[in-house]
Amino acid sequence: MNDKSQQKEVVATMNGKMQALVKAEAAPGAVIQEVDIPKIGPKDILVKVHAAAICGTDIHIFHWNKYAQDRIKPPMIFGHEFAGEVIEVGSQVEGLEVGDHIAGETHIPCGQCLLCRTGKQHICRDMLILGVHTPGVFSEYAAIPAVLAWKIPKEMPWDVGAVLEPIGVACHAVFMAGTAAKNVLVTGCGPIGMAAVGIAQALGARQVICTDVSDQRLELARKDWGADVTLNPTKVDVVAEVRKLTDGLGADVVIEASGAPAGIKQAFQAMRRGGEIVLFGLPSEEVALDLTEQVIYKEAVVYGSTGRGMWDTWYNVMALIEAGKIDAAKMVTDRFPMSQFEEAFKVAAAGNGGKVVLYPGR
Repeated sequence: MNDKSQQKEVVATMNGKMQALVKAEAAPGAVIQEVDIPKIGPKDILVKVHAAAICGTDIHIFHWNKYAQDRIKPPMIFGHEFAGEVIEVGSQVEGLEVGDHIAGETHIPCGQCLLCRTGKQHICRDMLILGVHTPGVFSEYAAIPAVLAWKIPKEMPWDVGAVLEPIGVACHAVFMAGTAAKNVLVTGCGPIGMAAVGIAQALGARQVICTDVSDQRLELARKDWGADVTLNPTKVDVVAEVRKLTDGLGADVVIEASGAPAGIKQAFQAMRRGGEIVLFGLPSEEVALDLTEQVIYKEAVVYGSTGRGMWDTWYNVMALIEAGKIDAAKMVTDRFPMSQFEEAFKVAAAGNGGKVVLYPGR
């Protein structure tokens, strides 16, 4: 049986409907609804979603805060971190077949602008985000542009495939600054911050110090991701402790993953003169910073980091996993059938563990 006839047979077995988690109205919460299985265009693929992880963006959408209100137009299916199986391919799609296992990039670039044409697709001015500007993956099936598909080994567990995208966020940030033989500070140990700890260690850091207000997350960062020192800023003076651990100098490299205004200020203060800082945690408000003391006089190198490079970051993530340098499975700490989404979002919003994964169709 050829691929085209195989996909027709697969699609024919479906009744045209699926279960999806829908942001039904401009208010907190979400609902599971029966909706039409999406149709694909010539450059799209239809994916049976086997696992989908909850991101901070999804929590914003669920709780309907200002970030969501400015971007989301209900009703829509949300969610963007996923892994699944290709069950239909568009007529113009090359390099993908029915039965392929994939994870998904979430940036949908225009492909024509200066940034797209110079290798910076992930910061395309006209970029759309899967599950934010277009229908997402908290559903049994999802239609996505084929350009977003990243093939994964068939032996890779679905939940691991679903967290390659957020691991890529950490990888993109850590690779910006050289961490080999350096004293590295990671501020904020959410799932992506924890991954940054592991990646910094994998790249040969002298020591990795990390901070978080959750002792549970600090323990995960130490036990699962190899943090050398963990500090809770509600209990210790982080800047003083970092200086003690670095011969009075401060951290050579800081990876700021918290997005908390206080954490960002602390990160700059804990960085040594001539140090580097990578910012990828998103603050919820403007942050006042003493540029004279913390940037100019320090001759600090400041990087902004967002998303993942397409596709260099994905190659780097897979290289680290295949070499046994990081264990991606450690990122997932909680799993729920999609029917229990309300409990899953409570766990994710509590901020005490790693990634929470939903299983559509269950």
